[in-house]
Amino acid sequence: MKALVLEHTKQIAVKDVPAPAVVGDNDVKIKINTVGICGSDCHYYQYGKIGSFVVEKPMVLGHEASGTIVEIGNNVKNLKVGDRVCMEPGIPNMSSIQTLSGFYNLDPEVRFWATPPIDGCLCETVVHPAAFTFKLPDNVSYAEGAMVEPLAIGMQAATKAEIKPGDIGLVYGAGTIGILTALAALSGGCSDVIICDLFDEKLAIAKQYPGLHPINSKNKEELAAKVCELTSGMGVNVAFECTGAAPVILNVTEHVAPSGTVVLVGMPIEPTPFDIVAAQAKEITFKTIFRYANMYPKTIALLASGKLDVKPLISARFKFDDVVDAYERAAEGRATDVKIVIEME
Repeated sequence: MKALVLEHTKQIAVKDVPAPAVVGDNDVKIKINTVGICGSDCHYYQYGKIGSFVVEKPMVLGHEASGTIVEIGNNVKNLKVGDRVCMEPGIPNMSSIQTLSGFYNLDPEVRFWATPPIDGCLCETVVHPAAFTFKLPDNVSYAEGAMVEPLAIGMQAATKAEIKPGDIGLVYGAGTIGILTALAALSGGCSDVIICDLFDEKLAIAKQYPGLHPINSKNKEELAAKVCELTSGMGVNVAFECTGAAPVILNVTEHVAPSGTVVLVGMPIEPTPFDIVAAQAKEITFKTIFRYANMYPKTIALLASGKLDVKPLISARFKFDDVVDAYERAAEGRATDVKIVIEME
């Protein structure tokens, strides 16, 4: 079958690869319809590694996907051939302590699509555990289904934040994860969310959502004034760091209210310091996330309800024949792009 293969740094090509394995009793076989391009895909494409995850042999890219079931295993009862689905890309060891304790995303043995040495899903068909395959409601498109994966990260962050109705939030970063985290925070109970970025083009995309207040990070006075306006000078209840940028992390508590919460979502390339004393003086609670756990059903339900709309974030659609062009565009990092998707059909 055809697949998009990362052969070397900055070298990708559509190749013939072996078809997926035989469908196991608890598995389903899925014909891929739509795959989103993630920042991590671009990072592997451009640099060949992310931290300790190094691409040492050719690897199929892609982990944000939706498709149609074409075959089911003998034990699968909750899904059937023809179902439109999206897939959670991380498969843990179902017997690990972490999985049995409820946080399977932290299982060190998790096999995550397009994370070396595991192949991704930008190919014609995949075989996947039914337990990590979720039916899409009729009013959720394949493209929206592919967006469930990055939105689940925002949902994990908002859930970890323990948002209370009427809280004011602040998100640093208006990329895909930043905007989706801001929308999840609104859905989770925030009345208003300030979202910051260095690029006005990304902020213009965020501006279309009621409840989001875009501010260019360069305008520190405007940011401080907006925080003061929305919080009567107290500071935000929760801040989400979605950039991974050292200068942001260093001062991440600046606009947080005493006893507020900071959720660290972005991953810095290198170990990064932050102002511990400033955090202690406010008794700030810090929380971190790593991907997500048990977020797909809630995320799909939220999309189906119409209370959260990701369609405006899809910047471009490419056919599989043009997938190399799609990755080259994604790697450019255009300020006007949020999410680029590949349509296999």
